[in-house]
Amino acid sequence: MRILSTVFVFIMCAFLIGCSGGPEVSGRSIKSANKSVARIKDRLPTEKRIEFEVSYWTLRDSIRNRDEFLDTVGGKNVEELIVLGKEVFQQRKDSGFKDYEQYTNWDQMIAKYTQQRIDQNRHKKPDPRDKGNSVLYKL
Repeated sequence: MRILSTVFVFIMCAFLIGCSGGPEVSGRSIKSANKSVARIKDRLPTEKRIEFEVSYWTLRDSIRNRDEFLDTVGGKNVEELIVLGKEVFQQRKDSGFKDYEQYTNWDQMIAKYTQQRIDQNRHKKPDPRDKGNSVLYKL
């Protein structure tokens, strides 16, 4: 009985590990790719999160064919996607892509986006519509 319960626990663990999406982008459809990117992004530290987001959307912008894009990003982990994003950045910069002229390298662009995100989060103001909404009642 003890062996059977141990085997059952191992089977359940293997099943749960196999069913979790893992840290790879799903390439089944655009919707599943976006969902898996959002799930992965939420688990990353801020520095990697922005680099991962920029890489994903740079690839999405550069590869217009949906099936080709899904084949490219499907099954890739965070590091592989960042490497692909850096390659696209360098190709576009070398070909004279106007939006990348202001950056000397990938790290400078990521630093700028990171600073913008920090500034956005720092200067968030409360929504004025929430002023009248309170859970405290006057009795």
